[in-house]
Amino acid sequence: MDKIIDILDSIAYEKGLKVEDVEQALKEALIKTAQKMVDPSLNFDAQIDRENKKLELFQKLEVVENDDERLLGNSLDEYNNLINPENFICIDEAKEIDPDLEIGDSVDYDLEFENMGRNAATILHNNFEYRVQRYIEENLVSKYKNKIGKIVNGSVTRIDRAENTFIEIGEVKAILPRKNRIKGEFFKIGDNLKAVVKAVKIDKSLGLIIEISRTSPKFLEALLKLEVPEIKDERITIEASARIPGSRAKIALSTIEPNIDPIGSVVGVKGVRISAVSKELNGESIDCVEYSTVPEMFLSRALSPAIISSVVIDKTSIPGRNDKAVVTIPSDQKSKAIGKSGLNIRLASMLTKTDIELKEIESKNTLSSFGSPDDSGSNEKSTDTADLEALFK
Repeated sequence: MDKIIDILDSIAYEKGLKVEDVEQALKEALIKTAQKMVDPSLNFDAQIDRENKKLELFQKLEVVENDDERLLGNSLDEYNNLINPENFICIDEAKEIDPDLEIGDSVDYDLEFENMGRNAATILHNNFEYRVQRYIEENLVSKYKNKIGKIVNGSVTRIDRAENTFIEIGEVKAILPRKNRIKGEFFKIGDNLKAVVKAVKIDKSLGLIIEISRTSPKFLEALLKLEVPEIKDERITIEASARIPGSRAKIALSTIEPNIDPIGSVVGVKGVRISAVSKELNGESIDCVEYSTVPEMFLSRALSPAIISSVVIDKTSIPGRNDKAVVTIPSDQKSKAIGKSGLNIRLASMLTKTDIELKEIESKNTLSSFGSPDDSGSNEKSTDTADLEALFK
């Protein structure tokens, strides 16, 4: 084992691992092999001497009192298993080996791995390979867990019968399930696509699984961050987002810099920035809403383009349940608030995390038709003021 250090360094470099991790994997494999070849109830340890380029294996014996019952072999551990007395040495015998030893110290007996035979080498190789693979998986899991919510690029390598799309990203493969694909999208082998990392996990049979998504609101946010420098520089903040993938989305924007228009910056000149994001989302329409810390104001903006008369929010104290909002709206604005196929009100509810109930009232135009021409202007002015005040109740 003269070249053991060079071999470990080479493995660490090739696998992209820390040298310390590869050394730990070898020590664990060596201990496991010794337990299998000698006795699983004995305590073993291993050390790597980098200075002398040596691998040391030894049995550890704990120094105990002369009358310790564990020396007799009739005591049980916490799992009700018999304790092997060969794991212990009495203090008198230990003092003969080293006078400085005390109770609780350990005595190490060197073992020659080469004397364990060819089977031991095979077992060591398998154990070491298994543990190195575990470290590789742990590193990949840690690496891609840090990428959750971030965009990755990949090339399509396979599409199975369930229409799950498999993408190669770097040294691993990711899966884009059919449910995470935007409606109307179809891919073929060789296509390059963008998606956001949704989850990272290890399956006992399949190994490392990286799930990616194109339907998550985080994908929309990540695309905007790439397209809009002000978001990347954190001069504009995305406070919330909601999507009905492939149809429509809403994003709530805010900024603390008075000279920046958050909506105008995100939309871009002639809509060039928002159009680029919409194109990546298969033509998904994106509404930009200015965020407000006043819940009633934020909700009224989320329901745009509808014009709201008043908002009353009933706060709930039940965990996991949304607040309820009663929104009073003129009859001629109801269709705008609901939107085509109910998309607008659904997105507003998702964006504000509020259950919305619409309360319809007669529109101003309908009310003014019942009055005389002389007082119609007066009525309209009075109604406008009442509607404005109601927003802040």
